[in-house]
Amino acid sequence: MKLYEYEAKKVFDRMKIPIPKQYGVIHSLKDLDKLNIDFPVMLKSMVLSGGRGKAGGIKKANDLHEAKKLSEELFKLKIKGFPVESVLAEKAVDEISALYIGVTMDPADFNNVVIASSKGGVDIETVASKTPDAILKKEIPGNDKTLPKKIAEDLSTKLVKNLSGKKSLQKEIEDVISKLYETYQKFDARLCEINPLIITSKGLVAADAKLVLDDNSLYRQVELLEMLGIKEKRHDVSERTKNELKAQTSGFPYVDLLTEDHIKDKKKLYVGLVPGGAGYGIFSIDEVKTIGKRYFQDRVIPINFMDSGGGPPQNRVADMFHLLMDNETVDIIITSRFGGISSCDVFIRGMVQAILDRFESKRRMIPIYGRMVGTDLPSARAFLEKTYAENPEAMKNVKIVVGNQKIMADVIREGIKEAFESRGWKV
Repeated sequence: MKLYEYEAKKVFDRMKIPIPKQYGVIHSLKDLDKLNIDFPVMLKSMVLSGGRGKAGGIKKANDLHEAKKLSEELFKLKIKGFPVESVLAEKAVDEISALYIGVTMDPADFNNVVIASSKGGVDIETVASKTPDAILKKEIPGNDKTLPKKIAEDLSTKLVKNLSGKKSLQKEIEDVISKLYETYQKFDARLCEINPLIITSKGLVAADAKLVLDDNSLYRQVELLEMLGIKEKRHDVSERTKNELKAQTSGFPYVDLLTEDHIKDKKKLYVGLVPGGAGYGIFSIDEVKTIGKRYFQDRVIPINFMDSGGGPPQNRVADMFHLLMDNETVDIIITSRFGGISSCDVFIRGMVQAILDRFESKRRMIPIYGRMVGTDLPSARAFLEKTYAENPEAMKNVKIVVGNQKIMADVIREGIKEAFESRGWKV
């Protein structure tokens, strides 16, 4: 789970890592009048994505009039598809030089790694690709809770060597490296990063802060989440979309594969996916994309990942179908169920509930193609056949294979083919 910069800086401040003076987070221009600001001030867009500076999401204001003007510009921004809804105001600091300090885990061997560079202020990936010698790395194979002093000393010595005339900062840099590692371990982080760690005339300041918590360890971080006022789990990569928020309210995992400002290509078919399980969900995305590329001129776009979870109740299944049918981007839905823990009967009833509710209330309906195999299959088949007989008009665009008569790849291909032909598109 990724934290906003102002939240990460609260954590850093608690761990005695130096940060700029924080004036507060604003949600409107009026909020600026409530802050006791000593200008100049930095105004930073609060979105859970990188590249804010390049996108114009960070501004420096020298007085209140300029701060309001620039804040107004920030609130109109979208950064990587996500609107700016809050802005951090903090004291601007004068930069003499900048460092990069980060702690993460090496996925190859699961050792913690401290990364440092005297070239701070730019993407560390860019530094690594263009000037790899500028990257310092130290692995900590023992998963120590605190950083061995020798490693902190070694890194700070090498960093200072690249900062002519800054040897007096060695102990201060060593202290920040140690405290950043301690923060990483104490709060079960996946990534803990300062970029840039600014060198000023008065010492070091963490001008930016990134902290990504391990979702699997959040149960151990109740005190931290309470301190930050966080009540809901977030993505670890970006802001949640409106659809993702709706799904969370209904109790099932959902990820949009397209940005909220995506402009629909009228020459392509957009496919919503209601799979039976996370693995099946990932398979469905790959299979729809592969079939679209192989047989349909690469004109098929899967729009989401979804997972009902084990043994979902009927209402949750209904909500899954409602969510996709409410999405104007979606042209057809492909669903698949391999019922092991979960009941095919409950899943079919949830799907039918959504279809009949929408038919009766004259809400948007789109074709559904799918296959059901597994637990409670006979009762699922009987209920589906009864529903077809009693509600032929509502069910006319629902084509579900119950059993093993077809493999899922053929169901997907036939559904896409039918959708293409109904639009008069060449197959």
